[in-house]
Amino acid sequence: MLIVIIVIIGLSLLILGHEAGHFFAAKLFGLKVDEFGFGFPPRITAWRPKGGETEYSLNWLPFGGFVRIAGERGEFEGISPEAGTSDASTAPEPTEEEAKRLFYRQAPWKKSIIVLAGVFMNFILGWLLIAAVLMVGVPQALVIAGTQPGSPAAAVGIQAGDIVNGYTDSQSFIGYIDAHKGQPITVSVTRNNKTMDFTVTPRTNPGPDQGALGVELEQGGARREPFFTAIWHGLEEAALVSWLTVQAFGNLIVQAFTRASLPAGVVGPVGIFGIAEETGKIGLAYLLQFLGIISLNLMVVNCIPFPALDGGRFLVILVEKVRGAALPYKAEAWVNSIGFALLLALMVALTVRDIGTML
Repeated sequence: MLIVIIVIIGLSLLILGHEAGHFFAAKLFGLKVDEFGFGFPPRITAWRPKGGETEYSLNWLPFGGFVRIAGERGEFEGISPEAGTSDASTAPEPTEEEAKRLFYRQAPWKKSIIVLAGVFMNFILGWLLIAAVLMVGVPQALVIAGTQPGSPAAAVGIQAGDIVNGYTDSQSFIGYIDAHKGQPITVSVTRNNKTMDFTVTPRTNPGPDQGALGVELEQGGARREPFFTAIWHGLEEAALVSWLTVQAFGNLIVQAFTRASLPAGVVGPVGIFGIAEETGKIGLAYLLQFLGIISLNLMVVNCIPFPALDGGRFLVILVEKVRGAALPYKAEAWVNSIGFALLLALMVALTVRDIGTML
């Protein structure tokens, strides 16, 4: 239960950091920010610093936060300080000085920076979390990332999250397994701080991409590194994780449209909590590393030029720049609503599959 609470707090901070990126970028350019919310409504309380214009709210649903930038959602669309009329909103007409601080009145390059500041913050957070793990160092371990259905490992009860005792690198363990194909061997693992021994016979003729034992392995742990070395290696690892995530989502999109199915390695919110719980059992450093990877995943996902995501909003800015005029707000809102519905459907599909896997 404690691990779940830590994970919820960690994921909330990642989302809050994303929104803080938008917030600070808007403030940097002098835009009017109406509200910065901690969590999601319903609201518990709100306050406004003396002399400040931004309201800060504390809300009941502790899953991140949000930022409301004036003029961002079309409430002033159609208002022209010169014409003095509005055809899309009943909001009071802003003065010329007020209009200069609205999001929709900003130059495309400023709007782009504000929109992409959230994904930039996610990269920074992921990088720093990974670098922090490298600074403190963690014991090296070989972890079972998953078992293949019908494999010898699955048959005897070896599970994802088990730590293989006596091995810290996958090559040595694979070499041991391959050397004993067709022979009963004992595989010792640690699960929930308990040592468990399994007698298993590796397959002599496994199928393609199956493996004699039928397990997926992950090497965990890292030696303690000096501050600047950890920062540099953390940046390298963050860049690598980001690129691998791009490839993974590319495969997801291709398979979803060509095969109408989801890749086996992709999980939804329930799956993330399951992996995080198993990771947290290994140690806090592994959990921090996992949260760093999640932050980088959030960055990549939000960069996708899809409606309702930051990448989609950036694409709208580019289209508006090319056509020399803003897109109708109602049309943009409809597209974003459809995009959000599709993303929600994907999350539901992943969640259903995650739950089915757990049962």
